[in-house]
Amino acid sequence: MNHRFGYRKLGRPSDHRRALLRNQVRSLIINERLVTTVTRAKETRRVAEKLITKAKNDTLHSRRLVRQYLNDEDVVKHLFDKIAPRYRERPGGYTRITKVGVRRGDAVETALLELVE
Repeated sequence: MNHRFGYRKLGRPSDHRRALLRNQVRSLIINERLVTTVTRAKETRRVAEKLITKAKNDTLHSRRLVRQYLNDEDVVKHLFDKIAPRYRERPGGYTRITKVGVRRGDAVETALLELVE
């Protein structure tokens, strides 16, 4: 059993891990797809789905919460204006992870993380 382990550490210190996830979520919101390792994709999915759920409720408070995490007003505007309205009626499951293959060089398994239409 895997109880009491809330997240993956990704082999990085906490500040580096937080920056990595922020950058990946930003890339996912802007490009609507992202190719990365499977473990990074699973962690990025956790964060992205929470932010999209907050963005579905378009209030000043939710905008400030999302802005606090993303640190980029243009990305926040894109999330609230373009992405969140698509998922207004959807109760969850906004992203999809598809395994792509192995990366040349270190043979780690890669995945495509994309927003569901």
